[in-house]
Amino acid sequence: MIHYNQCPVCKSSDIQYAFKAKDYTVSGELFPVWDCKACSFRFTQDVPAQDTIGRYYQSDNYISHSDTQEGLINKLYHRIRKITISSKTKLLASVSGLSKGKVLDIGCGTGAFLHSMKQAGWEITGLEPDDTARKNAETLHHVFPRPSHDLFQLEKGHYDVITMWHVLEHVHQLHEYITQCNLLLKENGTLIIAVPNYTSGDANSYREYWAAYDVPRHLYHFSPTSMKTLVGMHGMKVVKMKPMWFDSFYVSMLSEQCKKGKANNIKAGSIGLLSNLKALFNTEKCSSLIYIIRKK
Repeated sequence: MIHYNQCPVCKSSDIQYAFKAKDYTVSGELFPVWDCKACSFRFTQDVPAQDTIGRYYQSDNYISHSDTQEGLINKLYHRIRKITISSKTKLLASVSGLSKGKVLDIGCGTGAFLHSMKQAGWEITGLEPDDTARKNAETLHHVFPRPSHDLFQLEKGHYDVITMWHVLEHVHQLHEYITQCNLLLKENGTLIIAVPNYTSGDANSYREYWAAYDVPRHLYHFSPTSMKTLVGMHGMKVVKMKPMWFDSFYVSMLSEQCKKGKANNIKAGSIGLLSNLKALFNTEKCSSLIYIIRKK
C-alpha cells in the first residue's frame, strides 16, 4: 500500500482528504481521493503497490485488455473507437508535421491504434504491461508490443511522437515516465498525453460516482493546471489542449451505472451534452483532454 504525505506531482505537503470512491469494476472496495491545494492535482490514497495492483485489473469487462464487445456500453465503445483512432492518426500527422515517422505508444492495449499508424506508413513501437492485452494485440491486430519495463531500454532521441492514451493515470512511476519520454523524443518531437479531467462538467455532476475516477486503477486524477505543472518540472510545456468529445457521453453512461446500479442513457446523454456545451467555451472543462507537449 502506498500512502502519500506529499503531492505526487509538485511535492507540496498541502494535501487533504476529499472523498471516498468505490471500485465498481473488480473489488467493491472504497479508496480515499485526496487533493493538492498547491497544484490542484488529485490522487488516490493508499493504493496497492505496483507488484500487487494486478488483481484489480482482472476482469473480463476491462475493455482495454480484453477487447470485449459484450453489453451496450462496450459495443458503443468499439463504435466510437473506430472514429477516434482515425482522428488520432490524423492528429499525429498534424502535430508532428510528418506523413511518416517513428511513434511509440505507451500502454498500447490490444494495439488498434498502432495498427492504424502502421497502415499509415509509420514505424511503430508498442509497450503494454498486461500479458493478455499483448497476446490480443498479436492476434487481433498483428501488433507485437514489448513489456512496459522496456521503456527504460529504448534508444534515446529516437521517436518523433510518443503517445499515452489514457495511460498516465495508471503509472506508478509518474515522474520517471515523463523524464524518460523527454529523453526518448527527438529534439523537435511531440509527447501526446490523454487523461480524464476531473474539473469537467460531468465530473462535477457525478462527484464520487464519476466513473473516470476508476479507483484504484487510476492512481492520479489530473486537472489542466496539474498537468502543466508536471511536465514543466521536466523541461517540457503544454502547447495545446484538444477535447475528447465522446468521453463525456461514455463516462456519463458508466457513471449512471455506478450511481444508480443501472443504465439511464437519457440522463447520461443530457449530462454528457451539457458538459460538452460548457467545454465549447472553455476547452479545459472537457471530460477528457489531449495534451500536446513539447520540450521547452
